[in-house]
Amino acid sequence: MQKLPRDFYDRETILVARELLGKLLVHRAGGIERVGRIVEVEAYLGAHDRAAHSSKGLTQRTKTMFGPPGHAYVYFIYGMYHCMNVVTEREGHASAVLLRAVEPVKNIEGRTCGPGLLCKAMRIDRRLNAHDLLSDDFFIATLARDEAFTIVKRPRIGVDYAGRWAARNLRFYIKGNAFISRP
Repeated sequence: MQKLPRDFYDRETILVARELLGKLLVHRAGGIERVGRIVEVEAYLGAHDRAAHSSKGLTQRTKTMFGPPGHAYVYFIYGMYHCMNVVTEREGHASAVLLRAVEPVKNIEGRTCGPGLLCKAMRIDRRLNAHDLLSDDFFIATLARDEAFTIVKRPRIGVDYAGRWAARNLRFYIKGNAFISRP
């Protein structure tokens, strides 16, 4: 297992989103290492993307999205779920990739098909907001050899309010994987 370098994240968001598929999300806490294989993601393309939190501008909540690439943007929704994004591109651009689903690999209990369930199972909460993904306790890694798979493109989920942005194919998942949130 090899941790992804900073320059992996400092690239075009759609490319990063597609290349996160198959990678391992690793969270070490309380003496337990939890590992999930990323199988579904959504790309959010910056302040001009009406579905992105950053479209509302720089706020206390979104400041992590405007920060340097390779950090976790973790937020709380509906008063009950945490969601995790990976910040991409240059500082100030405010792009990120939402992790929607992981396939359990190690020490994961519960469902992982959906961003809130993924965070619950991986023990990810707001304490990890702005956390550097090059750290030793919370990071994304690749195996020595990536496996081949087919990537499916679909519109993002739950962003109907975003006008023309709602119809863009910015959700990516591994075809046939049993852990995606929905086909």
